[in-house]
Amino acid sequence: MENLLSLAAENLVSPIILSFVLGLSAALARSDLTIPEAIAKAMSIYLLFAIGFKGGVSVAAHGIDATLGLSLIAGVILSALLPLVAFGLLRVLTNLDHVNAGAVAAHYGSISIVTFVAGTSVLESQGLMYEGYMVAVAAAMEAPAILSALWLISRGGGARRMDSDLWREIALNGSIVLLVGSFAIGWITGEDGLAEISSFVVAPFKGVLCLFLLDMGIVAGRGLRAGRGLITMGLLGFGVLMPLIGAGAGLVAALLLGLSTGGAVLLMVLGASASYIAVPAAMRVAVPEANPSIYLTLSLGVTFPFNLALGLPIYVSVARAVTGG
Repeated sequence: MENLLSLAAENLVSPIILSFVLGLSAALARSDLTIPEAIAKAMSIYLLFAIGFKGGVSVAAHGIDATLGLSLIAGVILSALLPLVAFGLLRVLTNLDHVNAGAVAAHYGSISIVTFVAGTSVLESQGLMYEGYMVAVAAAMEAPAILSALWLISRGGGARRMDSDLWREIALNGSIVLLVGSFAIGWITGEDGLAEISSFVVAPFKGVLCLFLLDMGIVAGRGLRAGRGLITMGLLGFGVLMPLIGAGAGLVAALLLGLSTGGAVLLMVLGASASYIAVPAAMRVAVPEANPSIYLTLSLGVTFPFNLALGLPIYVSVARAVTGG
């Protein structure tokens, strides 16, 4: 418990977390602080490229083995099954209708790449190594959750038919394409490629992440203000409980795979995080009748801050205790 509190305190006073708190506080106080949309988009592109590229370089150094393939399979299974758990939990804790419950559930099987990046930063500060191919696992976990949620919604008579346009929207979502593409570039070019652009993808990374989380804090604060009347105690409880369930499932999978302590933490983070980029885009197309104020406020305004402030220290402490790392 002492280690958990120490790590939580250290995490809360890190520049990354405090940048998010600044944006959140500014938005809740109705400040006019804002990040231009074009700059926010550019920072998102940079972060996705950098984390994908570095992950590809790590795989090039590590090589392809059975653990990598099994980790990808485990990620896909987790992504497909967690929305089913989330849907059932929502039906117990809330009075959401079938469509909105399904739309929310989709976000909790897919992943938040920024939470993943924050997790890698925490691991680096703790001196914990992790498998570089976890970036590929993150990319593999985007789409299955969407498909599971659309299946749940279709059983209740909602959701658009799975036509070629919808498949294209899911498979070619910009964040997935960029993450997978930069991963491939890093894998192909290896350490030599990283040496060429290290001043771009390594040195500025945490500074850009701070600014990006400042913007995320602003967006989350505005979402909390807008969705104040929609978010019930049951939904708040879900937004905190579901990440813990997802993290538990990720830990079990990591133990079965024999991942390192750092790898276990990242698989827990992937299981615990909730998408606010790829899934909302897919839901707008496939389930336009679902209320974005509910699913965006939950994923970005409740689960995201919980994971940053408390979730990451919990996952690190639990993984260390279980793996002995």
